[in-house]
Amino acid sequence: MPTSRARLPRDVREPYEVYLNGVLQQLGADFTVREGALVFPRELRKDKISGWRWLLGAWGVGTYRQNDSVDVRYEAADGSPRVAEGLEIEPG
Repeated sequence: MPTSRARLPRDVREPYEVYLNGVLQQLGADFTVREGALVFPRELRKDKISGWRWLLGAWGVGTYRQNDSVDVRYEAADGSPRVAEGLEIEPG
């Protein structure tokens, strides 16, 4: 079964909320935490747009592929709210 990992930024402390493609995820049901990384029990992909696809998009021609986004909402040490957006996704 393929898995995917997204490393948590160093300043993230519990409690925090994890979002996948804008949808709140639940610890245990949707992901686990191992060695400072979020582990998802499925393959996530981050689309890399080539120059050719960018040019097509500029002309209004859409090319759509899987483009997952992992975001974490948390409080910094000073109590201010923070969001780490678009964490890097790697194979598990």
